[in-house]
Amino acid sequence: MGWGNIYRRRVKVFTLAMIIYIDYKALQKREKFMKKPKSDALWKKAHERNAKRVFNLMVELEGLWVKLGQYMSSRADVLPSAFISNLKQLQDSLPPRPFEEVCHTIEKELGKSTKELFLDFDENPLATASIAQVHRATLIDGQKVVVKVQHEDIKKIILEDLKDAKSIVDWIAWAEPQYNFSPMIDEWCKEAPQELDFNHEGENTRTVSKNLGCTSKYDSNKPINQVDVLIPEVIQSTEKVLILEYMDGIRLNDFESLEACGANNQKIVEEITRAFAHQIYVDGFFNGDPHPGNFLVSKEPPHRPILLDFGLTKRISSSMKQSLAKMFLATAEGDHVALLSSFSEMGLKLRLDFPEQAMDFISVFFRTSTSASEAAEYAKSLGERRARNMKVLQEKMNLSQKEVKRFNPIDAFPGDMVIFSRVIGLLRGLSTTLDARIVYHDIMRPFAESVLQEKIAKGPSENAQWINDTPVHSDVEAKLRQILIELGNDDKILGIQVCAYKDGEVIIDTAAGVLGRYDPRPVQPDSLFPVFSVTKGIAAGMLHWLVDNGKLNLNENIANIWPEFGTNGKNLIKVHHVLNHTSGLQNALANLREENPLLMADWDECLKRIAMSAPETEPGQEQLYHYLSFGWLCGGIIEHASGKKFQEILEEAIVRPLNIEGELYVGIPPGVESRLASLTLDKDDFSKFSKIASRPEFPSTFQPENISQLVTAVPALFNMLNVRRAIIPGANGHCSARALARYYAALVDGGLIPPPHSSLSKPPLGTHPHIPKFPSEITSKKQKGKKSRAAGSASKKKGNGYELKMNHSNDFKDGGESNSDGYTRLANDSAGGSSSDASPPKGFAASENSRQNNAIRIFNNPRIHDEFMGAGEYRNLVLPNGKFGLGFRRFRSSDGSFYGFGHSGIGGSTGFCDIKNRFAIAVTLNKMSLGTATRRIIQFVCSELNVPLPDEFSVLSETAPDEELSIARPLIN
Repeated sequence: MGWGNIYRRRVKVFTLAMIIYIDYKALQKREKFMKKPKSDALWKKAHERNAKRVFNLMVELEGLWVKLGQYMSSRADVLPSAFISNLKQLQDSLPPRPFEEVCHTIEKELGKSTKELFLDFDENPLATASIAQVHRATLIDGQKVVVKVQHEDIKKIILEDLKDAKSIVDWIAWAEPQYNFSPMIDEWCKEAPQELDFNHEGENTRTVSKNLGCTSKYDSNKPINQVDVLIPEVIQSTEKVLILEYMDGIRLNDFESLEACGANNQKIVEEITRAFAHQIYVDGFFNGDPHPGNFLVSKEPPHRPILLDFGLTKRISSSMKQSLAKMFLATAEGDHVALLSSFSEMGLKLRLDFPEQAMDFISVFFRTSTSASEAAEYAKSLGERRARNMKVLQEKMNLSQKEVKRFNPIDAFPGDMVIFSRVIGLLRGLSTTLDARIVYHDIMRPFAESVLQEKIAKGPSENAQWINDTPVHSDVEAKLRQILIELGNDDKILGIQVCAYKDGEVIIDTAAGVLGRYDPRPVQPDSLFPVFSVTKGIAAGMLHWLVDNGKLNLNENIANIWPEFGTNGKNLIKVHHVLNHTSGLQNALANLREENPLLMADWDECLKRIAMSAPETEPGQEQLYHYLSFGWLCGGIIEHASGKKFQEILEEAIVRPLNIEGELYVGIPPGVESRLASLTLDKDDFSKFSKIASRPEFPSTFQPENISQLVTAVPALFNMLNVRRAIIPGANGHCSARALARYYAALVDGGLIPPPHSSLSKPPLGTHPHIPKFPSEITSKKQKGKKSRAAGSASKKKGNGYELKMNHSNDFKDGGESNSDGYTRLANDSAGGSSSDASPPKGFAASENSRQNNAIRIFNNPRIHDEFMGAGEYRNLVLPNGKFGLGFRRFRSSDGSFYGFGHSGIGGSTGFCDIKNRFAIAVTLNKMSLGTATRRIIQFVCSELNVPLPDEFSVLSETAPDEELSIARPLIN
């Protein structure tokens, strides 16, 4: 082909592109002034005339444009019907090339004439496509074959057409930035030339056939991950000629013949989808061009799909295969963290932190396919969804309408993802064409799971790196690692961290397993685990810190510092009632589970509802576990007493002084997603719930039958990124075991900060940069115009150091107006009085100089342990013989004295300390159970160290970690 012809082709292509663009743009402007029926009719006519224009030019030019038309014709799920009906003619019915040209190519490639090579050769082609045409023939030995012969000069045409296509795509991206197909055309430019070498196609055909285990024998009892399709055998190949076994079949677009032979369209498309799922997820080698013209259906029952044309294939790496599998399963589970992790692993980079929109976008690929009759309506809904997402983008980025049109949220799009997206799109179009409803999450899931489970299932017995290779700190840790290996081999552990301190030194710091059921990355010492009600122990510590700093009184009425709270009979509820689980609000917000669990992620709404709730019992009369309300009660008190955000106090009181930055959050910030562990259930363990008797110490909405329903929904809910980012102080802490253990190691020594964490632990604790930023001090709506008791608060000192400042107890009791510590107290906090039981004891406040000694303590009350446990002079603030002290589960010695305290979470994570033995331990895990693994670990470590075993971790028939259970009481909260 001469350059003159190439130039003429180019002019025709660009001219038509401009005509179509102007046609649609003009109609877009006109429809604003029309009624809908007239507008719909005009759009239908526009689609019809432009579809004919495109079809006529593609037939005239052939080459790449036919291939593009074949792709478009298969997208009945998104393109107007006029385009589908016109362009589907391109699938196999192009005008054939002259037979003389075919014979010349065969003789040139094979060195012999058609008469020498074949007993019979049909001059009329079975099909003519963009690159080649196919003829039936019979070999000299009598075997029936098909001969695929490449068109002359097609290589040059294809390569030039690719340049033109890229120019058009670039122009469209400039004119309409929301339609940027540059990554797709770039990948096509890279892959398309491979189709022009039939040796390559022949080898691809053999490989795919072998991978899928294709056989002519039908097996009705095939395993779930084995597919049942046919692929012709390759007889011979050269660069431009391919000879294949002949298989008699029916074209997918021959609907009458398919119906006449009794073929089941639904089963055909399902099997084709399974075959591609196998190629992508299991083999990592797949056909990139599954348009309807590349399939047949065998005429004989059971009418199996026949897969053809493996010219455009894609080989992906093992890591990319795993990333695609994780992406698919993340959409199936609604796991935003796993989705963003898969993006990172495959090299897909976003310019913005919009996880919900990312999930929405990717979910479109794997949504259940629509029938042809529903396709138009669904395409409309996709447009509306896109418009909503663009509006979110516009609002968050503060962009104008013009700017948002030109903003591309994708920074880098991997080439492998382009072909994958094309394949999924073609399969969707195929299902719509055949009016089949394909549930991709069901059909493709076993194949995607097999990729990750193959690696994840390699537990300790098969994976030498199952336990992180950090050095051993003690003989106890060496023995513990063997216990973890046993538990891992018994499938009781997916991912876990254990850290323990004895006498102020780290003796255990072990990480093992993987981050999730579909995330085979190893757990590291700095991985972040959701720990549920372990968070209550953190929130309680923050309240005590405010008391220690003279900003709060345990005996104070909450309504005095949180005016909105004093409604519906709550005016007598005091701070210590909340900490002791005796406020009477044990069932507050329990209806969120039925109403809308996602409301838990709305901090302001939950605080509002807590403030409007009504107690069920008199304050201080009955201790019933506040499983859900505790966190918001503490959170509201903390914010109103301090005048600062909850997370700001968390940083100031605990995170910075303990140097655990980046490893303890209540509501994770953007940027830590790659370190998050994902939750899964130990279904065998939780099946035992039916044997658990009702628990009198639990509220009515948190009995075993309720917990059983709750737990099944927990992993999906708390794997959602918007929930992980929410402030839920009773259930949504994310931390590493080493950060949690360091917290309890400080508490066990009365607030004295332990020496720097072990240098053997990598990366070093406290070195992560992901530290949240918070808005300035909060104000209450009811406080506007009123004078605050601490209106003269000074600004907070910033930096890596920690400035401990506290008023003496009588400053607090006397209601001083101004403090120099940066806190803003809300009005009406002078009422309610105080007592010696509720205030920091006189004389324990350190001098100003010692307080600036770079954070040597986080508490200064010499009787802080009694305060935590509700003992000594604090005993009047707790219900006698209750399991809880003031915010912590307390542990009692045989002589009746208390020796330790802590808090566990539903599923097994825990943190506690033993005061008498200066021992602190934390366990974090992601396979939620009744505490089986945790109990075994705690029992072993306590035995080795000869320290008392807390009753909640005792034998299975007796109890279990967390606030109960085992079969009698599992580790719950």
